[in-house]
Amino acid sequence: MNTSAPTTNHAELATFGSGCFWCMEALFQTLDGVKSVASGYAGGTKPNPAYKEVCSGKTGHAEVIQIEFDPQKISYEKLLDVFWEAHDPTTLNRQGPDTGTQYRSIILYHNEAQKKAAEKSKTKAQRNFSRPIVTELVPLEKFYKAEEYHQDYFRKNPNDAYCRIYIPPKLEKLEKLEAKAMKH
Repeated sequence: MNTSAPTTNHAELATFGSGCFWCMEALFQTLDGVKSVASGYAGGTKPNPAYKEVCSGKTGHAEVIQIEFDPQKISYEKLLDVFWEAHDPTTLNRQGPDTGTQYRSIILYHNEAQKKAAEKSKTKAQRNFSRPIVTELVPLEKFYKAEEYHQDYFRKNPNDAYCRIYIPPKLEKLEKLEAKAMKH
């Protein structure tokens, strides 16, 4: 997390699911204005789910990240832009090698303003995809933080085979997008 600019004490939360939470956590941690990112589970029915239960597909939960961000430094809309670029929102219950409902594309909004922003962003993002976006847009009922070994996974395990294969291309794509945005 880049903290070079002044920060405020005000923070907001955003909750997204778009495949493996390790990948998304690593990506969003790089954004200026993001204070913290926690991996967890949401969108299902089982209270206090464990990783193995979520992997079974029987809890209804998705692997998600919950982002604490400073809205004075990064907007919710910018987080949504990164969300759409970071995965394929047109594939149902699948991202890369990961399949199952726990890997679905989902935005869990925290309030009506986030819902409206997400709806508008989804409509805008659809222009970039030839197939329909299948991302769920639902209110966040409860976020369950994942087990400690899932937190900061890429930073703690940069040589993990999965991490080495899937995370660097996402980070490179984000860097290119940021560089392109700086030119305009």
